[in-house]
Amino acid sequence: MKITIVGTGYVGLSNAMLLSKNNHVIALDINSDKVDLINKGISPIDDSEIQKYLSKLHKKSKVRIHDQFFKATINKEYAYSKADFVIIATPTDYDVETISFDTKSVESVIKDVISINSKATIVIKSTVPVGFTEDIKKRFSSNNIMFSPEFLREGKALYDNLYPSRIIVGEQSDRGRQFANLLVEGAEKENINVLLINNTEAEAVKLFSNSYLAMRVSYFNELDSYAELNNLNAKQIIQGVSLEPRIGNHYNNPSFGYGGYCFPKDTKQLKANFKDVPNNLISAIVESNSTRKDVIANSIIAKQPKVVGIFRLIMKVGSDNFRSSAIQGVIKRLKAYGIEIIVFEPELKNKSFLGCKVIEKLTKFKEDSNLIVTNRMAQELEDIKDKVYTRDIFNSD
Repeated sequence: MKITIVGTGYVGLSNAMLLSKNNHVIALDINSDKVDLINKGISPIDDSEIQKYLSKLHKKSKVRIHDQFFKATINKEYAYSKADFVIIATPTDYDVETISFDTKSVESVIKDVISINSKATIVIKSTVPVGFTEDIKKRFSSNNIMFSPEFLREGKALYDNLYPSRIIVGEQSDRGRQFANLLVEGAEKENINVLLINNTEAEAVKLFSNSYLAMRVSYFNELDSYAELNNLNAKQIIQGVSLEPRIGNHYNNPSFGYGGYCFPKDTKQLKANFKDVPNNLISAIVESNSTRKDVIANSIIAKQPKVVGIFRLIMKVGSDNFRSSAIQGVIKRLKAYGIEIIVFEPELKNKSFLGCKVIEKLTKFKEDSNLIVTNRMAQELEDIKDKVYTRDIFNSD
């Protein structure tokens, strides 16, 4: 098959690597710097599996042994003209003013594809509001559009495509089955659960899945807040709770709150979708994340530090993303209280972040900090463990 993937973030690039194992794949992006890196065999995002596969593809493209083909481009005419499938993986950030995802990039791609190659089947992988796909099919008078949710972790995106928890396609048709089979063929896991359902239900699956995971994060965070404020051993409580098979000993490590690209926006979008539906729990998931940051900030303030050092802004090990990371909410609360803050983050190129000084050398960062705050404990901090504040209990993400 000839497949074009629009957007080279975690979703787009991981799907490109997966599908290029058996198909001709073109990755389209508006950022020429990212395109140049990809064509040189260099991943623009931090994902070891993506880098490994991209390096292999780059070497193969030089010797032209295999029929498989992969290339990145900024030329949409070239990318769309002969595509059988066009997969949209562009950003859909949550707009607080419209109380909905900003789907302009998705709509722009659909418009271009229809004008250049109306026969191509468009598969939306970007997260969208419930009901979006059916609405957009009517607006563009096209039946060649379907939705297929992704369930990927940042830093583990290609791995999660190679070993998927499930594959869901929002169309119960031969074409829907064909697309699902493309994903199955590229995967390394056997006996993958494949579900063909309606577009709108598939959109709901994505939002409800991420909101449930966010709820689980919030649950163990509130358990931890209770333990900390009552001087109890949170680890012991969580271990005891997690021995219940229906709860399970996984995804239970306290943090400063859920963050990253998906959870904050997906929970807010689901809450917005519930505007005409009575609810308590869905709204509480969003509110609890803010409350957790209040608790963390107050615990830090209670220690009366003069200079707080923030060690890493990234959400978790193996990721280069600190977009909407929970630590940012903590920083803002501490700054509002008047505490001086310095930051150590190798991924940052600027000398300041949120008005805080960025320290490049770790040794100086350690020396200048009275209290070091980190969402996840790191080996580099073991030598000054006595002045580290973290709620990381199990040393895991």
